[in-house]
Amino acid sequence: MRRSTRLGALGVLVLLGAGCGIPAASDVRVDGKGGAATGAGVVNGGISEPPTRPASGSDNEAFVRNFLSAAAGEPDRAYERVKAFVAPEHKHRLQEKKGSEVALNVVRLREEAVYTLNSDSTTTVKIKVQQIGVLRANGTLAPPVATDTEYEFGLRSAALNGGANDERAGLYILDPPNVLLLSDVALRQYYQAESIYFWSSDRTRLVPDQRYRPQAVPTERRVNEVVKWLVGGPSDWLRPGVVGLPDRTELINNATGGDGRWEVNLDMSDDDKYGIDQLITQIAWSLGDLPGELELKIRNNALPVQDLNERRGSDELYPNAVSPQRFGVYEGAIHPLDFGTELSGAVPLAPEANRNIVSADLALAREQRVLAAMVVTGSSSGRHRLAVGTGTAPVSVISRSTTEYSSMSRPVWLRAVDLRPGRGLVVADGQLYRFDEAAKMFPVPLNLPADVTAVAAALDGQRVALIAGGRLYVAAVNSDGGGVSIGPPRQLATSLTSLTAVDWGREDQLVVAGSAGQPAIYEISVDGALETPLRTDLGAKVNHLTAYPTNRKVRVPSGAYMYEANGVAYRSSPFERIEPDSVRGIAPVPAGVRPSNPSAPFFLY
Repeated sequence: MRRSTRLGALGVLVLLGAGCGIPAASDVRVDGKGGAATGAGVVNGGISEPPTRPASGSDNEAFVRNFLSAAAGEPDRAYERVKAFVAPEHKHRLQEKKGSEVALNVVRLREEAVYTLNSDSTTTVKIKVQQIGVLRANGTLAPPVATDTEYEFGLRSAALNGGANDERAGLYILDPPNVLLLSDVALRQYYQAESIYFWSSDRTRLVPDQRYRPQAVPTERRVNEVVKWLVGGPSDWLRPGVVGLPDRTELINNATGGDGRWEVNLDMSDDDKYGIDQLITQIAWSLGDLPGELELKIRNNALPVQDLNERRGSDELYPNAVSPQRFGVYEGAIHPLDFGTELSGAVPLAPEANRNIVSADLALAREQRVLAAMVVTGSSSGRHRLAVGTGTAPVSVISRSTTEYSSMSRPVWLRAVDLRPGRGLVVADGQLYRFDEAAKMFPVPLNLPADVTAVAAALDGQRVALIAGGRLYVAAVNSDGGGVSIGPPRQLATSLTSLTAVDWGREDQLVVAGSAGQPAIYEISVDGALETPLRTDLGAKVNHLTAYPTNRKVRVPSGAYMYEANGVAYRSSPFERIEPDSVRGIAPVPAGVRPSNPSAPFFLY
């Protein structure tokens, strides 16, 4: 007897609740870096822990789904929860680990599970998976270690002594895998995805770092968890582009609080007053929208109490972020796109600079400076050059690269918060280059196994996404000392294949075009764990994609991304084709003449 079924459905991402206080500890101790949460508390509403073993009864499908959720929750009880699903005679097959060594193998089910009923009344289960990553006790999702693409285990009734199969007794796992498995659906359902922040390598801005907090952790312990994450340092892939807390920084006791007042006591040097002030800003933003006051102590010496909301208001996360304006290319020139409901500005280029354009990225810098980077046609058919101009609008002085290329991606600026010269990235003939305001291009070594075809920069200017060989990567940007280098890229697991385009849709999410059996656009988390289909009926391969990275300062605009496929441009929210009548500043098309299609849409911000 053999049948298949689809395991699980897309989980619901539960929003953060408000925090409340816990009593302060009575004795002083030094708390280690980055370990699992300790203590207990009451979870404020919502589903926080996965179902127990008997919850599914004798339903094979529900039982396996629950088994792939059992490890979810606080790490120190992960083995206990999983072993409850395993038959007593097989529990020894799951070798237990302790403390920070507890790690969950997050997997995505690739196809329907197969159940085979055996002659001894047991059932053999086979699941095919994609390894997504390893969820560590410190909330980071590291690259996968396991290479298994299939797991096989057995099921038997939990009825005792070979008696009648009592459905209320439920089922047990036989021959369990010797790893803790967690499905991506369970990750979405039983964890809260959060961003904590580290200062960039030049200490000019905060950079997000993705973490997962079990919803079983009470919200009153949220401050403690966040501070432990900060003390433990950034994710491995982000480390080249940011700085952690000073060496040997430790958390003294647990962070405590009550009535909107939070106390954090750190064992660290107090010599760097500016660095400590930056740490307060770092903690404030890492706590999201949590209200209240923060009392930071350095070796039991209290600093002035800080209002968290006031600190976030005075030290903005994205100080230069503004509402975006839409532009596109029409017959070789940049024009505003006007949909009637959004602000649409003038092209910040002089007419003599606005011609022969294939694609572009225009950015707004401090003091009203415009950064313009454009791919323009070369001296012969099929050749391209990079053109760059900067200054106040309208920009008229344009520099061009000395070399022409047969292929060139849309250039992107690395946005900065200071007055340093503009720097950007572009892909030409399969090689990533950085460029400056004079359009000088410098190769960026990446050590990837295939040619690079696309690059996108986050709003913080310290993280990039890349497509190489049809695969998705992220990497950190190090800008210390005024230069630009890219850290080792991390490949992300996604169910999309043959990727063609990418951009940042949020600070922790990418918008990616590829194939899901047919051309599609997905939203994918910065670690590849969570993905959501946005459009699966494109009908043609996407060759150009642009998005506005929404953030805490500027909310989602109407239509967060635009793309081009088969020579036709589209926008989302509402989804519609971008027609010539949406292009401002063009002459009317004579009757009987077919108008050109707008192309290469982008956001100016």
